[in-house]
Amino acid sequence: MPKFLLSLIFICATTFTWAQDSQQEKLEQRKAQIQQEIRDNEKMLQSVKKKEKSAVNVFLIQANKIKLKEKLINTTAKQEKILNNDMYINQLKVNKLKRELAVLKEDYAKMILKSYKSRSEQSRAMFILSSESFLQAYKRAQYLKQYTNFRKNQGLEIQGKTAELVDYNAKLDGQRQVKKKIIAENQKERVTLEIEKKEQQKLVNEIKRDKNKIIADTRSKQQEAKRIDRQIDRLIREAIAEANRKAAAEKAKDNPGAPASTAPVSSSKIALTPEGKVLAADFKANRGKLPWPVEKGFISLGYGDQPHPLYPSLTVHNSGVEITTEQGATARAVFEGEVSSVMVLSPINRAVMIQHGDYFTVYQNLSQVFVSKGDKVNIKQSIGKVRTSGDTGKTIIKFLILQNTSNNNPEGWLQNR
Repeated sequence: MPKFLLSLIFICATTFTWAQDSQQEKLEQRKAQIQQEIRDNEKMLQSVKKKEKSAVNVFLIQANKIKLKEKLINTTAKQEKILNNDMYINQLKVNKLKRELAVLKEDYAKMILKSYKSRSEQSRAMFILSSESFLQAYKRAQYLKQYTNFRKNQGLEIQGKTAELVDYNAKLDGQRQVKKKIIAENQKERVTLEIEKKEQQKLVNEIKRDKNKIIADTRSKQQEAKRIDRQIDRLIREAIAEANRKAAAEKAKDNPGAPASTAPVSSSKIALTPEGKVLAADFKANRGKLPWPVEKGFISLGYGDQPHPLYPSLTVHNSGVEITTEQGATARAVFEGEVSSVMVLSPINRAVMIQHGDYFTVYQNLSQVFVSKGDKVNIKQSIGKVRTSGDTGKTIIKFLILQNTSNNNPEGWLQNR
């Protein structure tokens, strides 16, 4: 029974080996991606530290770095778990090969001993000549031939099993070294994570000394954000009304005898053309797959009502997401569409709005704009340069997605990183 159970475990475990190898490869890719994100984050952090007057922005970037470190530790822990499973499977194979090899060697030894006792050519000849008929003699000759081949094959099988055993032992040794490396990496990351957390706490203590100033600055920024949101809402409604007027004019042109419509033109919902319906459907089908509006970066402020990172009782509202990126970053269209507006939000802050059927994407906080109203844009096409704050050194793009006039959470639309 124990042998049967071991064989069953071996078969089941072997079945999943390919899946574990694939998962290990994906984890290795994910680990490399996280490590690159940590390097990018560190670059942003150093850039901000050089210019930062307020420590809040440093805190946000450091918080993201800690989050990435935790992801990295979690990923290496998963790698170690999968490696342990692989090592267990390989150990089962080694044990099985050892048992098979022992049986083969024992059988081979018995066969050699038997052959030795009847090794003379005379014995073999007598074995054939003592046959009662020609057919029996033929069968005995064939038997001797098969017996010789069987001995040869047994020897080859022993050689093959021995080589296979050596390979699996080497593989196990290699896996032990990899495991040792992963454990060392994990321990190192845990140590650095603790250091990062202590630095973060020191920073928090420093920041909290300026509580009143931070709260006042936050409220001021919220008022500015609301003003910009109202401006964007007005421009979207104007774009919707303009599109609906054009659609009505085209309809009247195609039906000259029809009575003119007296209904007011809607400014809240677009009457889509056939082409617009296709584009909107394509955009919707790519929910969760859209590229990010910048090549590198992380979401430093999420969508909707968010608690302040330092003062949870203070609520911060965001109509989109704020993505902190590297200095000199280029904003890019997340989907094909038409530029419906280029906005000047302030002397140093511009925004681009792109229409995708009845969906709109808005890219705020640009220092330069590379497109004009009416331009057709493709996915990932550069549309402007993200502005870097002269005061803080931070480079942030605010990104919005709306369907008609209703805001959507962009995080649900962008592909995972």
